[in-house]
Amino acid sequence: MDKEKILNTTGDELTLQQKKFHAAKKSTLVSVIVNMVLSIWQIIIGFISHSQGLIADGIHTLSDLVADFVVLIANKKSHKKPDEDHPYGHFRYENGASLILGIILLIVGVGMIWSAVQKMLDPDLIQEVHTIALVAALVSLVAKEGLFRYMLKVANQVNSSMLVANAWHARSDAASSLVVAIGIIGSLCGLKIFDPIAALIVGTFVFRMGYKFTYQSMQDLMDKGADEETLQEIRTVLENIEGIKGFHDLKTRKSGDFYLVDVHLEVDGDMSIVAGHEIAVNVRDKLMENPQILNVMTHLDPYDKECIH
Repeated sequence: MDKEKILNTTGDELTLQQKKFHAAKKSTLVSVIVNMVLSIWQIIIGFISHSQGLIADGIHTLSDLVADFVVLIANKKSHKKPDEDHPYGHFRYENGASLILGIILLIVGVGMIWSAVQKMLDPDLIQEVHTIALVAALVSLVAKEGLFRYMLKVANQVNSSMLVANAWHARSDAASSLVVAIGIIGSLCGLKIFDPIAALIVGTFVFRMGYKFTYQSMQDLMDKGADEETLQEIRTVLENIEGIKGFHDLKTRKSGDFYLVDVHLEVDGDMSIVAGHEIAVNVRDKLMENPQILNVMTHLDPYDKECIH
């Protein structure tokens, strides 16, 4: 396989990769700044106001900073050029980053659940919450929801699963701030146990999101194939290319957010090698008009009308 063709086969493919790189860098830097300010704000106010929920939310926000740095590193590494050891490129850094993000969410969720359960089992550990905690929670809610909407918009524009994972990480923070705000209101109304209950709910939500991202990234790293819609698009292209009498053994696997495609093409067994090569090149060019397809490998088989694939 020609390494240069992976990078420069079509202008659209190269443009998409460049857009993903710059979009990830910009959106993640914005997230770093917002999360740094919010985490310091939440933890300080949480200690001052005696709100376990707000402190837990601040720690959760702090975990976003770790996640953001993971994304920045993966984004840079994934766009390294192919080399002898990685002829298909380094796009799976993105899948690995999504896995790390999921694990971070799992760990944070377990920690929050454990702390909340301890307080609920021993209500004497729950301190009275001050009004300033509610103000802090509401400010955090607005900021995090705004960050989520911004990051998800960018992720969808460049179709990056890694950025989508990071955006939903921000949304989990927004949801946790909402729950914490409700818990603080309940605590201010005399129901002190509402604060650790809020922390428990936030922890459960975070754990659930962590499981989802961990499972999905594991599937991608284990060469999960394309979804049925993408496969049907590939089949439609193949069915409409002149010279192909059939095809079989169509396989796909992910590398980052791109697909690698393998397929056996059935052609007239009496045609010349040159004619068969032209068909294979045409198939590759047509399929790679889809910017999500990184590379296509074809194998020519003589057509046998008696054989059913």
